[in-house]
Amino acid sequence: MATLGLLVVPGPAVLYVVTRSVSQGRGAGLISVCGVHAGSVVHVAAAALGISALLAASATAFTIVKYVGVAYLLWLGVRKLMRRDEDETAIELRVQSKGRLFWQGFVVNVLNPKTAIFFLAFLPQFADPGIGPVGPQMLLLGVLWVVLGMASDGTYAMLASALAGRVRKSARARRRIDVGSGVMYLGLAAWLTTEKA
Repeated sequence: MATLGLLVVPGPAVLYVVTRSVSQGRGAGLISVCGVHAGSVVHVAAAALGISALLAASATAFTIVKYVGVAYLLWLGVRKLMRRDEDETAIELRVQSKGRLFWQGFVVNVLNPKTAIFFLAFLPQFADPGIGPVGPQMLLLGVLWVVLGMASDGTYAMLASALAGRVRKSARARRRIDVGSGVMYLGLAAWLTTEKA
C-alpha cells in the first residue's frame, strides 16, 4: 500500500516517461519505463548489498553522483531547447533508437542519488530481522516495488500516448514538447542541486 501511494504521485520518472510517450508514442514510453526501472533495479541491489548506506554516509560520494546526474540532465535539457526542425511543416518526428531511449531512462534514474537514498530509507522499514537476513528481504521488496512501478509508469505511458496523436502531427506542438522537455530536464537538474547529503 505504501508503494502504491508513492507511485501514483507523478515524479521525475513519470515526467520523463510521459514526455517520451507524447513525443514518440507508446512504444517509446514503454521502453523508457523499462530503462527507468532497470535503473531502479540497480538502486534496489545497492540498497540490499549496503552500497547505498556507504553513499548516504559519504558526503563526497553523494556529491559526485549528484553532480554527474546534474550534468547529464543539463546536457539533455540544453539539447532539447537548442533543437530546431529544419522543416516546420514536417509531420514525422525524428525517432530515437530503442536502445537510446532505454539507456537515457536508465542513466537518468541511476544518476539520481535521491533514488538511492529513498530505497535505503524505505525498504528497511518493511524488513523483519526476526525472520531472516535483511538483505534478501530488501531485495524481494525492491523487486515488488519495481514491478508495481513498471505497471504505474506504464499506465502513464499508455495514457500519454493515447492523448498525443494530434500533438505529434504539428511541428509547432513538437517544438513545444521539446521546450517543455528541456525545461523539465533543467528543472530536475536544479532540483537535484538543492538536495543535501
